[in-house]
Amino acid sequence: MQRKNKRKTHISQGSRRRKILPVVFLLFALLLMILPLESPVASIKALLSYVFIPQIRAAHATVEYASEVNQTVHTLLNVHQENERLKEEMEQLRLENAQAQEIFAENKRLISALDLKAPKGWTGLWAKTAYREPTQWNSVIIDKGSADGVQERAAAIALKEGVPVLMGVVIECAENTAKVLLLQDEDFSAAVYAAPSKEEGLLVGSSNGILKMQYLPVLSNLQKGEKIYTSAASSIFPAGILVGEVEKVEKESEGSTAPIAQIVPAANASLVRELFILTNQEKQEKK
Repeated sequence: MQRKNKRKTHISQGSRRRKILPVVFLLFALLLMILPLESPVASIKALLSYVFIPQIRAAHATVEYASEVNQTVHTLLNVHQENERLKEEMEQLRLENAQAQEIFAENKRLISALDLKAPKGWTGLWAKTAYREPTQWNSVIIDKGSADGVQERAAAIALKEGVPVLMGVVIECAENTAKVLLLQDEDFSAAVYAAPSKEEGLLVGSSNGILKMQYLPVLSNLQKGEKIYTSAASSIFPAGILVGEVEKVEKESEGSTAPIAQIVPAANASLVRELFILTNQEKQEKK
């Protein structure tokens, strides 16, 4: 019986506490609202709100999470911008390195070109290939013209490992520029001979880049690997300029029994950046 009474008393006291506590919190909250919003009071209000109101705690956690996300995004953006900046710097360095290599190669070619006048004693001038016409890929425009002494029908020569190599002929001449027809063009032709066989013929260009040596004797002894040079019979080019090398000799061709030789050019025209243009060519031929 006593146990039952104690249990009822305990339940009654707990019920009273549950009823009193909300009233106490409400009175305390009203008191905080009535008090002036000075710094200590504002701090206490914020602390109590954070402790007793779950929504405020959740909002605070959300704000902290959003702040961390914002900081992470800001960091990622900075890293991306830095990465893009480094890519631009690397591309700029790559271009500068390519330009430096081109200048070095050009200087090397020009230094080698000083030996051109030693073996032949030709007079002329060096010109850079300015550009190629899109519609005429087998010709180039050089940066020298009549004002510099360039004339039409002048031979254009390049150097390959210090050896003069025929590249073409000047076909048009302006004051400060000139057009050079390359020997790969179908309209190009030159009298040539082979060494050591001494066979002579007419060199013509072709659309596939392989030169042809025509009008060879029917019983020609021309062999693969022989060097082809300009002939003294040429009306344009001085004798003895290297043209190319025999790749193949066709004993018979369509419509003719005369053999035709395929000639590989000694120099690749697409890689040539400077040309030596012979001047006063008539005087040199007379010599």
